[in-house]
Amino acid sequence: MIRGQWYIVPTPMNDRFLRALRREKTDVTPVWFMRQAGRYMPEYRALRLKHTLLELCKTPELATQVTLQPLRLGVDAAILFADILLPLEPMGASFEFAKGEGPVIHEPITNRAQIDKLRVIDPEEGLGYVLAAIKSIKKELTGKLPLIGFAGAPFTLASYLIEGGKSAHFAKTKRLMYAEPDAWNALMGKLAEVVRKYLRAQIAAGADCVQLFDSWVGQLSPDDYRDYVQPHVAHILKDVEKAGVPVIHFGTGTQALLELQRDAGGTAIGLDWRTPFAEGWKRIGYDRAVQGNMDPTVLFAPVEIAKQHAKRVLDAAGKRPGHVFNLGHGILPETPVETVQAVIDFVHEQ
Repeated sequence: MIRGQWYIVPTPMNDRFLRALRREKTDVTPVWFMRQAGRYMPEYRALRLKHTLLELCKTPELATQVTLQPLRLGVDAAILFADILLPLEPMGASFEFAKGEGPVIHEPITNRAQIDKLRVIDPEEGLGYVLAAIKSIKKELTGKLPLIGFAGAPFTLASYLIEGGKSAHFAKTKRLMYAEPDAWNALMGKLAEVVRKYLRAQIAAGADCVQLFDSWVGQLSPDDYRDYVQPHVAHILKDVEKAGVPVIHFGTGTQALLELQRDAGGTAIGLDWRTPFAEGWKRIGYDRAVQGNMDPTVLFAPVEIAKQHAKRVLDAAGKRPGHVFNLGHGILPETPVETVQAVIDFVHEQ
């Protein structure tokens, strides 16, 4: 009480997520989920009845609303609601989200001339709405939780640009990579520079941590990753790490690439469910934090089964500082919210 008036001491921010990424001890294991804001939540589906995905991404007020929706579940971090493809449009590669098909690039890249036309943008040019959303979300999160920003990695973005959308075999992407390495490096160089600037701008806008999503890089052999991808990823991560916030380097199907990913950079490395947790962390090295690695489909199992799988991950981590509990990829659309809630509570109770 000061001069006869009561005052409220602000509650410290829940920073166990950031502490874990710095490999500091935490009271409990922090947990968040990729795609924790999205189609499995009734609140999100209600918004999607009124707005397209791109409208949600491009309207800061709506992106803020969606980002905050899953926080009621007790996660230890919020992640910006956006899409990894957003930088492609201002670069000159328009796309849409086709119903039932996912992203569709209007003019897939087939030649060097198209690559040369792509612009290396400043984030404020065509992605100002993302930065505005970050600032809006940070106001809502002040004193509560950290905010994760993110971007797609060059290989994953290039694969969408070349394939025209999702792909099973990435044959077109690899054909350009192998047959026209100069064109490939020109494309990857442009994407890497845009992503570097974009992540830097997200941090400047208020993101407390950023994650680089290389969702499809597991399609590559170690030699191909080293020759065609690693230099471009390192260009991003080695610079972004200098901004002073934790950086998560994530990919799927990367069991053969873990050491190469580590060398490319990142405060923490993501493990998907195909990699035994203890083995993965040992290979990465205990001087890095680790995120993951439960199979997202386990959340469709009965709650007690899901808890058993979560316990396996926690037991393998052995309470070593530097573990962030997460899935090996994003939450799937029909996942029961109740199971997500139960796993979050279970992790915090251990």
